[in-house]
Amino acid sequence: MTNRHEYVQKLKDKLDEWDADIDEFEERTQRAKVDLKFELEDQLTSLKAKRDIARQKLAEIMDASEEAWQDVKHGVDDAWASMKEAIDKARSHF
Repeated sequence: MTNRHEYVQKLKDKLDEWDADIDEFEERTQRAKVDLKFELEDQLTSLKAKRDIARQKLAEIMDASEEAWQDVKHGVDDAWASMKEAIDKARSHF
């Protein structure tokens, strides 16, 4: 089992990686042809929403008491899994 500090750092690192992925996807979207651009923009909007939820969950775990952080961790894990799936799907389209 990891401690809270290690867990939070791991989440921050992953969020930074996803931010870089989204930035790259945005650049590619700008260069895309018009018909494809709309589809890619929809995917970017979805990715950003999931990223914002992941960021919110990170804040929740950071604000949780030492006793409660393990309970909050389950919601964070679910949000992270959803974001990972969305990023993986986006990589296949971009």
